[in-house]
Amino acid sequence: MSKSFLDYALKVRVPLTLFVIALSYIITFYVSRAERDGIGYEPTQPIAYSHKLHAGEMKIDCEYCHTGVTKGRHALVPSANICMNCHTVAVKDQPEIIKLKKYYDEKEPIPWKRIHKLPEYAYFNHSVHVNKGIECETCHGNIADMEVVSQMKGWTMTACLDCHREPEKQLSYIKDVQKGPENCSTCHR
Repeated sequence: MSKSFLDYALKVRVPLTLFVIALSYIITFYVSRAERDGIGYEPTQPIAYSHKLHAGEMKIDCEYCHTGVTKGRHALVPSANICMNCHTVAVKDQPEIIKLKKYYDEKEPIPWKRIHKLPEYAYFNHSVHVNKGIECETCHGNIADMEVVSQMKGWTMTACLDCHREPEKQLSYIKDVQKGPENCSTCHR
């Protein structure tokens, strides 16, 4: 290998490669972090949906729209047909409902932007928590008071472990609350 190529590699290629690696790490870390533990994360949704109206004033249970929460790992994000259960007859002429109906008629999924998201390497099962009586507000904040949903609490390992170790502080509304598991394999699979 010639000395000039080696000089070129050390002066240009190695620093450039290290810069790209560092930049990729920083962007990936901070962008995904905003979704995962970015308190206040509040993306603009494709349809302006008021949880304050639906969950607050109208007292529609979270489980009506977020199906599967008592039976599976995920609380599903509502599809247009769930919304249209009511909006085929109620408040059909509003601009946001007209947008909703277009998704429904075209059989297109609504491209909701996820607000509460754990990292891929962490396992969480909604049904285990919901079936033990843990209210949605414990982790998601008081959604029923939110016109626009934002992340109210951090989605960090520390936040989960704090609740698992001292649940009586977070879950005072549950009689005879028990500690959650703390072993690594509970969440890291």
